[in-house]
Amino acid sequence: MTAQQETRPHAAAKPARWAADTVAAMREGARLRLDYSVQSLWRVDRMIDGIRREGPPYAAVEHALRGFGAYAGEVVVRRTGAEWWASGGEHWIRTPDGRLWDPIDEARRAYAGHGSLRLLCRDATSGPAD
Repeated sequence: MTAQQETRPHAAAKPARWAADTVAAMREGARLRLDYSVQSLWRVDRMIDGIRREGPPYAAVEHALRGFGAYAGEVVVRRTGAEWWASGGEHWIRTPDGRLWDPIDEARRAYAGHGSLRLLCRDATSGPAD
């Protein structure tokens, strides 16, 4: 780990807050209950898909996507004991088997129609391919 890299708990502070803010915003604004379960990521993927179909510019949804990605990352962290890492303003998670995942970028990919937070979680919580 270099001096520029941070690991949990410091690196987790921002993504954990973004995730908690997203849970609160979805509960209040969209009446969507997010409980940090793997199953809840189906609802998040559907929410991102619905937003994408409405066609807002990326800048209008950038913070929401960051929150959805952080939420998915927290699901993986809580399920696997992964840790948040940060470097250069970017945040990603490292699962106990050493694999690195970027759930925030996966949320951006989902918005572009090429990603899925549910599938990222499935892959991150299963063992590495043989």
